[in-house]
Amino acid sequence: MKKKILFFAFLGICISFIPSQEIITAERYLEMVSERYGIIRDYEANIVIHSGSTEMLGNVSHLSPNFLRIDFTRPSEQVIVSNGEQLTVYLPEYRAVLNQNIAQSRRSASSGASLASAQGLSLLRRNYVPSFITGPDPVPLDSGSQEGVVKLRLTRRSVSEGFREIILHINPDTMLIRRIEGRTIAEGLVQFDFTNVKINQGIPEQRFIYDSPASANVYNNFLFRDTD
Repeated sequence: MKKKILFFAFLGICISFIPSQEIITAERYLEMVSERYGIIRDYEANIVIHSGSTEMLGNVSHLSPNFLRIDFTRPSEQVIVSNGEQLTVYLPEYRAVLNQNIAQSRRSASSGASLASAQGLSLLRRNYVPSFITGPDPVPLDSGSQEGVVKLRLTRRSVSEGFREIILHINPDTMLIRRIEGRTIAEGLVQFDFTNVKINQGIPEQRFIYDSPASANVYNNFLFRDTD
């Protein structure tokens, strides 16, 4: 009997020294990614955008809180610039500059590449419900890929969101978004891939000032009116 008592006492002491481990839920993991982007002032990266059969290549720059610029190499010379108040798109094929004032109510989590920011992730946490696709452990980015990512599925809370479902592929070492996949309300698929990400490079606000070609035609509020 004494041996049994000593055994269980020893077992209890051993258990008390086993460190407790936090159970990482999908909500907590998304929060950790958001916290990571919260300390990033700026970043630049290569970006590839797939929409249907269309592939677009370029370089993306982001400056907190809401500056975004994409300079495309395919289509060549195409540019997208946003400062959170105005969106500008230059379409060299048509020699056209499209300007759109962005009302506060129009800023949703469906703004594509801008999701890879502290503000975008804040909107995702508010408007989408996260869940792990295969759990918190890394899995191959693609079938046969050596690159491991953690995959989160985000399901919209409201039908007003532009993406029906979003899948985030997150680098488990850097906690940076490697890929965003979005399924639109029309069941279209849009994919954003980020590579060669460089953070806190001291990007100035002047980078987000776009001087359009003098010969380009300018179209203002091409998506909707300010009063809509």
